Amino acid sequence: MGSGPAAGSVRARYLVYFQYLGTDFNGVAAVRGAQRAVGVQNYLEEAAERLKSVVPVKFIISSRTDAGVHALSNAAHLDVQRRSGQPPFSPEVLTEALNTHLRHPAIRVLQAFRVPGDFHARYAATSRTYLYRLATGCPRPDQLPVFERNRCWALRADYLDVVAMREAAQHLLGTHDFRAFQSAGSPSTTSVRTLRQASLSPEPGSPFVLPQESRRLRFWTLEFESKSFLYRQVRRMTAILVAVGLGALTPTEVKVILESRDPLGKHQTRVAPAHGLFLKSVLYSGLRDLAAGNPACAQQEGQGPGDREAPAQPGDLSREPISPKAGGLQSCLPQP
Repeated sequence: MGSGPAAGSVRARYLVYFQYLGTDFNGVAAVRGAQRAVGVQNYLEEAAERLKSVVPVKFIISSRTDAGVHALSNAAHLDVQRRSGQPPFSPEVLTEALNTHLRHPAIRVLQAFRVPGDFHARYAATSRTYLYRLATGCPRPDQLPVFERNRCWALRADYLDVVAMREAAQHLLGTHDFRAFQSAGSPSTTSVRTLRQASLSPEPGSPFVLPQESRRLRFWTLEFESKSFLYRQVRRMTAILVAVGLGALTPTEVKVILESRDPLGKHQTRVAPAHGLFLKSVLYSGLRDLAAGNPACAQQEGQGPGDREAPAQPGDLSREPISPKAGGLQSCLPQP
C-alpha cells in the first residue's frame, strides 16, 4: 500500500467555465479513436496534460452540445493530482495554464473554482439557459454579413408574427412531458421537464451590419431556461415557434403538439439549425464562499456524495445562494 504513483499526492477538484465557437467541432464531447472529427473536450484535455497531473485529467462536462452549437459559458469539473509535496494549483493559475496551452483559438477558459471532491458539474447544476439567434430579411445566404454566418438562422421572410410566437411560447412554460420535442437517441429516463423561461426579444442590431443593410436585416433572440433539457429540445421548440412566426402553425396547434407527446408528428420533426444555438449559462449556488476560498470547502475532499449545490455563473460573485440543501456544499454556504 502507498507505493503507487499517486501515493502521498493530493487530489484537487475544480469547477471550470469555458466558452467556444462550435463551428469547427463535432460537439463539446471528446471524440475518441482515430476519427478526424474532434470535440472541444479533446482540446481541453490536451491542454490539461501540461499540468503534469499524476492521474490523467478528464473533463466532466455539465452540458453537452452538438456539432456547430456554441457556448458563451459551459462548465465542467476536473481533478488535478499533483506529486507529493506540491500544493494544489490556485484557480487563477489553473485558468491561465489551460488558456496558455489551448491549441484552438475558438476555445477559452473563463474562470475556475475549487470545489469539494464529490461535486459533479452535471448533476449539481440548478439552471441552464440557451439562446437562439434568428435573422429576418435574408432571402439568400450571401446577404448575411460574413461575421454573422454560422452565428444565427437566416430566414428569408421579412416579417415574423412576434405576438403569435410569444403566445405559443406561453404554452410551453411550466412542467410538461416534452416527448414531442425530443429527438431520438436521448439517454434521459424521463421526458418531463420544467421550462421556466421561453421568451422572444429583438436584438438592438448587429454591429456587423452595414447601415444600408440595417433596414432589411433584423435580429431576434429566443431564450429558454430550465434545470435540464432533452436532446435537441431547444432546437425543436425553436423550429416550432418559427413556424408560428411564419404563419405555418397557430399558437393553439403548438399546445396540441405538446400534448400529443409524439416526437414523430408532421410538424415536430423540424429541427432548427445547430449554428444559431448558444449555451448561455450554467448556474449553481454558493459561489461567494467558494470564490472567497472558504477553508471548509477545501477540507471536504474525499467525502461521500450528497445532495449538493454548487457555485454560480462566473462573474456573478454577488449572487445569493439558491436553495442550499443538506450534504455536499452545505457547510460552505452562508448559515442562517
